[in-house]
Amino acid sequence: MKMKCSATLGQHPRQLALARQGATATHYRMAPLNITQLEVGERVQHELLVVDRVEKTQTNGDPYWVLTLGNASGRLDTAPIWSDKREWAEGALRGSVVQAIGQVAVYARTGKRQINLTGPLRVMPNELVDVEAFLPRIADDTERLWQWIDRQRTEITNPTLRRVLDLFYSDDDFRSRFERTPGSTAGHHAKIGGLLLHVFEVTQIAKNTAKTMRADVDLVVAGALLHDVGKVEAYTIDAGAFTNSPCGLLLGHVVLGCLMLERRVLAIGRSACSDGQLLDLQHMILSHHGSLEFGSPVQPMTTEAEIVHWADEASAKANDMMESLEDSDHFGGGKEFSDKRPWRVGRRIWRRPTGTWSTEGA
Repeated sequence: MKMKCSATLGQHPRQLALARQGATATHYRMAPLNITQLEVGERVQHELLVVDRVEKTQTNGDPYWVLTLGNASGRLDTAPIWSDKREWAEGALRGSVVQAIGQVAVYARTGKRQINLTGPLRVMPNELVDVEAFLPRIADDTERLWQWIDRQRTEITNPTLRRVLDLFYSDDDFRSRFERTPGSTAGHHAKIGGLLLHVFEVTQIAKNTAKTMRADVDLVVAGALLHDVGKVEAYTIDAGAFTNSPCGLLLGHVVLGCLMLERRVLAIGRSACSDGQLLDLQHMILSHHGSLEFGSPVQPMTTEAEIVHWADEASAKANDMMESLEDSDHFGGGKEFSDKRPWRVGRRIWRRPTGTWSTEGA
């Protein structure tokens, strides 16, 4: 069997199902629920995506289930569904959309919010639900991000670099897939549009750094715009979650990006760039994670590659910190310091009190 190396972020089975069933089909929409703003005691009666489903065992040997439910705004675990109510979770598999009815409470042991279900989960017909609508999505204006990125391309004075970038960024199919690809499957910028936002940030950071350090600004901008193109083929959506495609698992986005660049350059012949220029750009892609330990087969060996690497780090790590600080579940009871170490940051974090730097009375 031949494995096709491409993601499937462009498929919308709901539209196909509606077309087949005609205008009488029921059209389910995501309810306007902001999970991050739910208060303890608040009633929930909304359609939510089953992000995860875990079966555990009590000390007496009886099974129970905990489901993670979510939508574009966030996630929330259910309180344990005990074996005497197992039918409440029947059919609620990972990737399905359910109507959940219950009340928001706090799990005393962790201080995290959860939903205490008051009735069975109602599973919605898969063919009539747009699962992608329940996935997190960037709040930024994608048109504004594209305008900025395209302006950076036009400001590059080196015609060879502009020609190479056009191989990707003048391709409408690539742009469509790029805009909808997440920055990661579960870490930084793990949202629809996350890759676009991440590359915008990396390019902006890298360009400013290159100017300060008197590096080749055109080359740095090109490297920043190309460094994560492999994620378009590495990531996909499966069972209502961002995940790795077969090629993403076998090769990783770093190697895929290098291969994609070579493939597009060779497709139009040597007129795109010289072998040496291609090698320089491939090195920037392959080295942007900094070391083998973090997914790069080589370390940066040029000033420009080093700048792109640290710009990538700055965008990813700052996003990890910002989103961890926004997660109220890390701060039980409204505390300033997180109770534990958020996995994306690896250390306790401080949520600065509102008004700390207020100029009033100064």
